[in-house]
Amino acid sequence: MSPNLDSAIKTQVPALLLRRLFGVGRRDEAKQLPRPAAPSPVGRRRVFVQTETGCVLGMDLDRGDNAHTVKRRLQLALNVPTGETSLTFGDRLLENDLSFIRPDSPLLLTRNSMNRSCSTPCLCPVSKDFEQKDCSNLVEILGCSSSCPRVKRLVDDVVNAMDSGVDPVPIESGLGGSYYFRNVTGDKVAIVKPTDEEPFAPNNPKGFVGRALGQPGLKKSVRVGETGFREVAAYLLDHENFANVPATALVKITHSIFNINCPVNGGSPAPAHDQKQQVNSKIASFQQFIAHDFDANDYGTSSFPVAAVHRIGILDIRIFNTDRHAGNVLVRKLNGSTGRFGCHTELFPIDHGLCLPENLEDPYFEWIHWAQASIPFSEEELEYIRNLDPMKDVAMLRRELPMMREACLRVLILCTIFLKEAAAFGLCLAEIGEMMTREFRGIEEEPSQLEVVCMEARKRVVEWEPFSAAAEQGEDIDFQFSMDMLGEYNDVIRSPRFNGSSMKGSSFRSPLSKLVESLHEGNDDHDESDRVLSSGLSTPIIPNKPTGQSGNATRSAMSADEQLASSMCFVRLSDMNAEEWNLFLEKFQELLKEALHERAKVAAGQRMKQRLGTSCKF
Repeated sequence: MSPNLDSAIKTQVPALLLRRLFGVGRRDEAKQLPRPAAPSPVGRRRVFVQTETGCVLGMDLDRGDNAHTVKRRLQLALNVPTGETSLTFGDRLLENDLSFIRPDSPLLLTRNSMNRSCSTPCLCPVSKDFEQKDCSNLVEILGCSSSCPRVKRLVDDVVNAMDSGVDPVPIESGLGGSYYFRNVTGDKVAIVKPTDEEPFAPNNPKGFVGRALGQPGLKKSVRVGETGFREVAAYLLDHENFANVPATALVKITHSIFNINCPVNGGSPAPAHDQKQQVNSKIASFQQFIAHDFDANDYGTSSFPVAAVHRIGILDIRIFNTDRHAGNVLVRKLNGSTGRFGCHTELFPIDHGLCLPENLEDPYFEWIHWAQASIPFSEEELEYIRNLDPMKDVAMLRRELPMMREACLRVLILCTIFLKEAAAFGLCLAEIGEMMTREFRGIEEEPSQLEVVCMEARKRVVEWEPFSAAAEQGEDIDFQFSMDMLGEYNDVIRSPRFNGSSMKGSSFRSPLSKLVESLHEGNDDHDESDRVLSSGLSTPIIPNKPTGQSGNATRSAMSADEQLASSMCFVRLSDMNAEEWNLFLEKFQELLKEALHERAKVAAGQRMKQRLGTSCKF
């Protein structure tokens, strides 16, 4: 008989069995440090299973282990039948073979939808011996980042400090849980953001809770618990530290300072003094702390180096950053010296957790309004853009961050192609950013010019003969977030499907022709029949102070759902198979050249008017 998952979970597994299964050892003192992990025998891999409530379990996989045997071992620790849980790795639902799982990979264990309740603690280890999770090192770098010397040095500094009794410090600003980790002299050297303490995550320390890991988060197209992956991806994609992204890695880290909202035994939370004694392991992003004087909110943008603004903008376009507000650009003054561009200030972009969404939506680029963004790219910047290879970047991310979802990688490919083509047509940074940004006409949200091109490309893919039969049958394509994953939140996500069958017999006009009209007519209103898609009200989050390093202020304290942007989804990239995706890219590039040609003519005319207006003085 299956146990009642909504009741307090209790274990009947002896502590000795848990130690044998997971390598868990008893500690006599709460702050005793974990002993170094012993070398794994040949053919064994160590992975970290994270439950939907944030608990991290270190496990050794034998060569013959499959998903079923792993879930059986987890059943002993969690007292949950294997048939009521799912084990996933990024996009993949693990059903049998685990041979492709790399050492130190984070896996996610969730309850199946019919048994899930966001308000009920679940999937928590229940033995006091199991609270320590595993006996690995205090900080373990997961995956690719172990090859980065800067990250290794930072980790060594943090571990030495913790061995010496130097505790981290919580960061009060922001919506999520984050912590300053220090070196032996007490200086801040790293910022750690646990994945289960993000906004809406189960162990968020600031009251923004209510969802399990893997559900839609602050942005509908970025899932709870996955912003840390994106932080690392932004650093890996910043080739040669072109934009100055701080060194970032994904780690498994253990300390008593981390927050736990879900009580271990499903009962009442422990008293505060007992919680402080509990040592918790977390999957987290680990980023170098950048000593700085201001953020861009507090410093005049006119002094920013043009090259620094351009480089941050190039990165933001490639990764489709939906949260580049002034608060997550750090400013360091260089008194008596000059920086890398011969200027007296340096810029450092941070907080990339909301980049690479699973869908195209409305990005936010603060630099669009800065004068530097309207200055043409330098030859060095154009050369950097020409050398970008989206396919190599995707191959690198698949190798180094295999948990990244395929939809995110497609967004990277699309935006990199768009950047390369737009720069080749002579568009400046601001013009490129404007083509990616949506506009509001009255109370309606209009698709961006980039989305319009994508929509027309999708239409042509559907109308292509091999796919037209499926389209005529009205074959429905599931939204990338499954309905059982969305639960009660699916009523606020509006994603109109765009395909050829929905337009048969209608007065729908080509989106590309509308794009050309909008370029020539500016902000003129159009008839209702000319609109691409009718959208509802959208309530975007107003950018405010950063959630990361500056810490001068926090965003306004709203409820969880008030913080969510109810944004339209005009085009999806995740619902195409490989053949359709390749055809879409081909059609996209054809249509993009046409749209950019029109945009470049309009931009050239506007620039000519500006020059005439400033030179004709009497």
